[in-house]
Amino acid sequence: MQIDQARIAEIVERVVESFEGRLGQEVATGGIFSTVSQAVEAAVGAQKRLSLLDREKREQLVAAMREAAMANARLLAEMAVRETGMGRVEDKILKNLLAAQKTPGTEDLQTQAYTGDHGLTLLEMAPFGVIGAITPVTNPSETIINNSIGMIAAGNAVVFSPHPSARSTSLKTVEILHEAIVRAGGPCNLIAAVQKPSMEAAQALMGHPGVNMLVATGGPGVVRAVLSSGKKAIGAGAGNPPVVVDQTADIDKAARDIIAGASFDNNLPCIGEKELIVVEEVADRLIQRLQREGAYILRAGDIDALTRAAFIVKEDGGGGCTATARKLAPNPAFIGRDVGMILREIGIDVGRDVRLAVMEVGPDHPFVTHEQMMPVLPLVKVSTVEDAIALAVKVEHGNRHTAIMHSKHVDYMTELARSIKTTIFVKNAPSYAGIGAGGEGFCSFTIAGPTGEGLTSARSFTRQRRCVLVDGFRII
Repeated sequence: MQIDQARIAEIVERVVESFEGRLGQEVATGGIFSTVSQAVEAAVGAQKRLSLLDREKREQLVAAMREAAMANARLLAEMAVRETGMGRVEDKILKNLLAAQKTPGTEDLQTQAYTGDHGLTLLEMAPFGVIGAITPVTNPSETIINNSIGMIAAGNAVVFSPHPSARSTSLKTVEILHEAIVRAGGPCNLIAAVQKPSMEAAQALMGHPGVNMLVATGGPGVVRAVLSSGKKAIGAGAGNPPVVVDQTADIDKAARDIIAGASFDNNLPCIGEKELIVVEEVADRLIQRLQREGAYILRAGDIDALTRAAFIVKEDGGGGCTATARKLAPNPAFIGRDVGMILREIGIDVGRDVRLAVMEVGPDHPFVTHEQMMPVLPLVKVSTVEDAIALAVKVEHGNRHTAIMHSKHVDYMTELARSIKTTIFVKNAPSYAGIGAGGEGFCSFTIAGPTGEGLTSARSFTRQRRCVLVDGFRII
């Protein structure tokens, strides 16, 4: 039997493709690849294999990820604090457990049906395919756990581009979840990442034709980038959450809750209380109670010293006829650090049990107007609750992220909710109740205010598909 040259060439090409495919798999360990292209191509194949599995199997993969994340919650928390220098191990453990336990799975995908004289129409939630996910330094493992569960429950594969400063923690999280999926009988490379995360890698991921959807959790720069990519994008951006205390509040409980929320993980969460606005009538009583509950109250001279240390001047713009603007920005060396370390920089020593510093300032102080992510809470006194609401709206900057209020007056709480229009509004509790910690509802570490999805879950990572059967399956 003779084989012509064209047939020989075809066979050789297939053998080479097969060899290259195996070689590409060999450079990957636990879903970690050398290049963005390798990671995306592997994820494309994995998602196709996932699409052949039923939803019950998908939920088994989700259960395996939950179990693995819980088993490694402490390891990942310790890695994150050691690698980034930010946050508190015990709080990051709680965040990892929260992401593992309270991120919705396949139960979040609900089919809608319409029946009538003309038959049956179904609306179902279908996967996008491969999602490119950009994750932050502030919540590295918990964001990857949260995103992975929701995206895979929805039937997608995901390629992560972590923040380079949280590289080891992020890649370890990917490896742990990848191993759990494979051990549960799922496809290899359903979760993937690049060995050396960088800005260039993130840009390559955003532009790769094999990526069908982008999800960014981080600052305004990365959100703008994904929104200008031309792909379907979800953006979880910055916040500057105010906490308002009015004259009707339970002051003792408000003080405890404010310390708990503003000091949690050294105020790294974007939902955390960043500035405290209190009606003057109860302000002194609240300050006294904050001090009794363990907060350190800064004096005027110390406030000036801390402000100089905690903020740096950055240049913005310039060139040609445009003057270079100088603006204040939080000092990266202070972000997410323990309050004891921060206060030592200005010559103040406090005990290890002190988790938060509080300082009375004016409404235009940098600690009020900037999202500073430090366990230092500025307190602003105002004359009336109406003034408090107006200031809260102003300093939240229209991010529509999170706001908190302590009050027993329904009308006041309603007015703040209507005025500030945030994605999350917490009443009479620490801020973290808004993501399911001590409050009802599910958890998310990708809170999409800019693009409107709110607290993302599996359904956020789907597209609607409509199936119409005319004059059939109408049973009444």
